[in-house]
Amino acid sequence: MSAASIGTGPGVGVGVIGLGRAFTLMLNTFQRDVRVRLVAACDPYAAARTQFERDFSGRTYETAEALCADENVELVYIASPHQFHAQHVAVAAAHGKHVLLEKPMAITVDDCTFAIDAVRAAGRKLIVGPGHSFDAPVLKARRIIDTGAVGEVRMIHALNYTDFLYRPRRPAELKTEQGGGVIHSQAAHQMDVIRLLGGGMLRTVRAFTGQWDATRATEGAYSALLRFENGAFANMTYSGYGHFDSDEWMEGLGELGFVTDASAYGRARKRLDAIAASTGNEASAKAARNYGGPAYVAAPMPTAHEHFGPIIVSCDRADLRLTPTGVWVYADAARDFVPTPFSDTPRREVIDEVWGALREGASARHDGAWARATTEACLAILASARGDFDVALEWQVPWQR
Repeated sequence: MSAASIGTGPGVGVGVIGLGRAFTLMLNTFQRDVRVRLVAACDPYAAARTQFERDFSGRTYETAEALCADENVELVYIASPHQFHAQHVAVAAAHGKHVLLEKPMAITVDDCTFAIDAVRAAGRKLIVGPGHSFDAPVLKARRIIDTGAVGEVRMIHALNYTDFLYRPRRPAELKTEQGGGVIHSQAAHQMDVIRLLGGGMLRTVRAFTGQWDATRATEGAYSALLRFENGAFANMTYSGYGHFDSDEWMEGLGELGFVTDASAYGRARKRLDAIAASTGNEASAKAARNYGGPAYVAAPMPTAHEHFGPIIVSCDRADLRLTPTGVWVYADAARDFVPTPFSDTPRREVIDEVWGALREGASARHDGAWARATTEACLAILASARGDFDVALEWQVPWQR
């Protein structure tokens, strides 16, 4: 089935701002879910616009303003660089569009508030995602907790070890103040998952960060202790330095739901070394592999749900361990596995929320207020690490059941 023939039913007309890496990871979803259809896109790279026109017979534009003025666009999917998120939300809202915004919501709390106010003034809906708190096993674990059968959440432990820092990057992606590093890109996922599982209402953050490679001068690791309003606590740890890979503890499945190739150990560093030995231009190498680039290859279909590393939730009467295929429940007298069947539409849960908000009158749970609270907590990691103190939070909101 060709790309142009998939997802062209009477669904929500989607216009895309940014045809880069994030878009390529959402492409299978947009193509396979008939509730949405790609109708327009904007990107500074002509090759990406040309491929979009060829694949979807959609309109393309050079600017966000022009795309948002397209009357066929009902929902704007914003996948631009982090530092432009708030600005692009405001442009979309000013043109009367609903918004699906990639994480992180923005790189400051003030920018988050600016985006929320713009959408509210326009009477539109804002959903921040996809993020790993949309993953089916995470939502299943939350539903198990909501039944009351395992008691209250008392402690959460989450960790993830990847090669994030050694993938080809644009210069801004290695500058914390421009939204780079693991806090904005990776803690945004992990924090969102922990807040959802713990109910959302964090009180304080105490954290440390690591910058251990002068050639990648941004945060590459962190460890944080989080305290919830109800007394529950959580530890979240991340390393993007490309040594141990915690996929080994996740049934051999990678973050995106693919089987991990154990023979490819060190691939990210080797690829970066090869770029340095040739052109030395990481940004160009990254662009070449993105949508429309000469080295672009469409992502294959995953075989399991996405994940963000090992997570254990300790409750009064059980521990819950999340996997890419379901949730293990270790109760007082027995253990049980609760599967989460995988559909043929990855990230379907994101479109469930979009459809519910735009067509069924439901409230968006991953809304601006929820995402601002996650951004606040992520920024608190930076503040705590730099100042060596606990950071109190003020913008937290509860998870909507």
